[in-house]
Amino acid sequence: MPLAVYASDPARSRGRRHAEPPAPTRSDFQRDRDRVIHCSAFRRLVYKTQVFLNHEGDLFRTRLTHSLEVAQLGRSIARALGLHEDLVEAIALSHDLGHTPFGHAGQDALNDCMADFGGFEHNLQSLRIVDQLEERYPDFDGLNLTFETREGILKHCAHKSALLIEAGEPVHADGGGDVGRRFLERTQPSLEAQLCNLADEIAYNAHDIDDGVRSGLITIEQLESVSLFKQYLDQTRLRHPHLGDTSQDRRLLYESIRQMLSAQVYDVIDATGRQLLNTAPEDVRAVRAAPALVQFSEPMRRASIELKQFLLRNLYRHPQVMATTNQARRMVRDLFIAYMDAPRSMQPGFAARSEALRQNLDELQARARVVADFIAGMTDRFAMREHERITGERLLT
Repeated sequence: MPLAVYASDPARSRGRRHAEPPAPTRSDFQRDRDRVIHCSAFRRLVYKTQVFLNHEGDLFRTRLTHSLEVAQLGRSIARALGLHEDLVEAIALSHDLGHTPFGHAGQDALNDCMADFGGFEHNLQSLRIVDQLEERYPDFDGLNLTFETREGILKHCAHKSALLIEAGEPVHADGGGDVGRRFLERTQPSLEAQLCNLADEIAYNAHDIDDGVRSGLITIEQLESVSLFKQYLDQTRLRHPHLGDTSQDRRLLYESIRQMLSAQVYDVIDATGRQLLNTAPEDVRAVRAAPALVQFSEPMRRASIELKQFLLRNLYRHPQVMATTNQARRMVRDLFIAYMDAPRSMQPGFAARSEALRQNLDELQARARVVADFIAGMTDRFAMREHERITGERLLT
C-alpha cells in the first residue's frame, strides 16, 4: 500500500539533533531502526523482566521478545493504514530501552530512590539512552535518531520533564520545538507513534495470558470470566472439537489468543480508518492538531480494559509474583544506597559521567542520576550478581 498523505515521510523528517549526510540506500527511519538493533541497550533487553524474572523459565517473554511482538503487530497495522512501517518498527523496538531490571517493580523502586533527585521514568530513560548514554559514534553522544522516532519513544512525560527537555534543545527550523513540546501544548504525536502505543497494549495483554497460563498462576477456566478471551475460546472449541482433550490445552490456548489478537488488529484498522475518513488530515501537521486517531472501537476498548483488570488482579498481583517483586524492589534499593555511598564501586566510566553532569547539577544530584543510569541499564542477572557481591545475600534464586 502506498504511503498515505497523513503518514510520516522520511523525506520530510524534522531531522536529527546532529546533522548527518543521507545514506545512499536507506531512509532515515530505516537507519533509526538499524541503529536501535545494533545498540547495547537493545541487546540487554533479552535479560530484562517482562512479568516473570528471566531465570524463572526460558520460554517466558522478556523485554526483547515483547518489543519484537509490538513491532510485528505495529507493522501489520501500519501496512493496512498506509503508515510508515520502518518508523513504526524503530519506535516499537526502542520503546522499552529504558526499562530497569525486574520490570515495573524495579522501575517503582528506582523512582522511589530518585524521589529527591527528579524521579525516574522508563520513557524518559529510553529517550536519555538514545540521546545521551549510548556511546557508538565519534562526534556525538547517543544514537542521533530522528525527531519522529524520538517522539514515539516518549510515550508519557510530566509537565516539569517536558519543560526541561524543551529548555535543553534548540528550536527546530519550523519553530515546532522538540519532543517535549506536545506535552506542553497538548497535541498528538504522529500516527506511527500513536499506533505503537496501542500495539504495545495489544501485545502485552496477549502474551501475558500465555505466560500466565504457562506459569500455572492463572488457568484457562479463570480466563472464561473475561468476555474478550471467552469469545474466541468458545469459537476455537466449536471449530476444533478435538482440542477438548486436556492434553491439547496448549493448542487451545494458542489458537484462542491468535484469534483474539487478529480481532484486535482488525478492530484497530477499522476504527482508525473511520477516524481518518471523518477527520481527513491532509498531512502530519494536521494529525498532530487533531484528537488521537489510532484507537479501538468502543466495544473493543471496554473489552480490553476488562482483560487488563483481570490480569492485574489475577497475575500481576498474584502472591507468587508479589513475593519476587518485593525482593526485586529491595535489591534495587540496596544497590542504589550502596552506589551512592561508594560511586567508584560502579563500572569504570560512570564516575566520569558524574563529573560531567556536575556542570549543571549539584554533586549529589549528579551522582544520583548516574547511579540511576547504571542500575537502569542492568539486566536481571547482573543486578542479582552485583547485589550478592555487595551485600553477600542471594535473593531471587
